[in-house]
Order: sequence, then C-alpha cells, then structure tokens
Amino acid sequence: MPQAHTQTTTASEVAELLDRLRRAAQALQFVHGLNPAQWEALRFLGRANRYSRSPSTLAEYLGTTKGTASQTLRALETKGCVERCRDCNDRRGVSVELTAKGRELLAVDPMLGIERAVEGLPSECAGHLAKGLAVVLDKIRSGCRQGAFGVCERCRHLVEAGGAETTLCGLTGEPLSKEDAKLLCVNFAECAEGAAEGPAAPPP
Repeated sequence: MPQAHTQTTTASEVAELLDRLRRAAQALQFVHGLNPAQWEALRFLGRANRYSRSPSTLAEYLGTTKGTASQTLRALETKGCVERCRDCNDRRGVSVELTAKGRELLAVDPMLGIERAVEGLPSECAGHLAKGLAVVLDKIRSGCRQGAFGVCERCRHLVEAGGAETTLCGLTGEPLSKEDAKLLCVNFAECAEGAAEGPAAPPP
C-alpha cells in the first residue's frame, strides 16, 4: 500500500502566513475612529503595569521613535481615550492612563476576533504556536528596536512576599497583587533557562 504523502511546511510559507495575518489584522483596526497604531497604544496601556505607562516605554514596546509614540498619544488624548498625569513613581515623568472611553473601546477591540479564532484551535496546537512565535519574535526583536516586555509572574525579579494574595518586585521592593503580577512590565527579565517557574525566594 502506498504511503500517504506528508507535506513539510517551509519557513517561507510560515513567514508568508505571518505577513498575511499582519495585513489582515491591520485592515481590521481601522474602526471606531482609530487606526492600528492607536489601537496598539490602547492595548498596551490596558495591559501595562504602573512602572510602564509612559510615552517612552510605549515607544520601546512598539519599536518606534518617541516622537511617533507621542503623536499617537496626542491623537488619543484628542479623542478622549487617554489622559496624562504626573507619575507618582517619578515626579519628573508622566504617566499615561486610559479614560473610561478608552476602556470602553478596548471592550470592542477588533483583535478580539483573532483571539476567538485562536481559542478555536486545539489547546496543544495553540501552545506550540505561542511558543514558536515567541522564539521568532525574540530573534528579530532587537532589529525592530522592541524591548523585552513580559508579565511579572514570569519574571525572575518576582519574589515571595509572605502572603497568598501578594508577591514582591525584587527591583522596586514594592508589593504586587495577583492582578499586578499579570500585567506587562518594562523591567521584565526572563527566568534563567532550566530554572523552575514561579516566584523566587526573597532576598536576604
């Protein structure tokens, strides 16, 4: 009996699919009076922790210039989606916060359609996809000027704080709630390879 032919997916095919997905995602984001860059900024501000909601950090996350990021934020301010305030962690800095309108827009984010499509994949497939894309992004990120952002609960700076509801940021010494630990941070540092996941022991 002849064997079934197994087709191997090439790197160029994967790259083409990623590019087509990028173009499709971009086309979806010209809605509700916003453009793709403005949606990206809203998404970041909705997921960033209190150390990361600044114009310069947004620029680093998007891999763009500070001037371009500032233009995006000014447009969002004009539309009533964000507001700037003094950063309580750094009196010289500015923190950018979502307004009620900004949070309402995130509830109808056009990228939710892509999330639902991914949720339809088998869990094993989705897991492999996420890990593979993370590796690809890590290899090309430096050339795109993007920083290595990640969530606190996967960061090597996270330490136990002696309570079930809080942990501690090893860099700032400040407590983090369970909700805080799931937010994006500019100070993210990946755990060393082979290290067990989860909070590290508190520093002496």
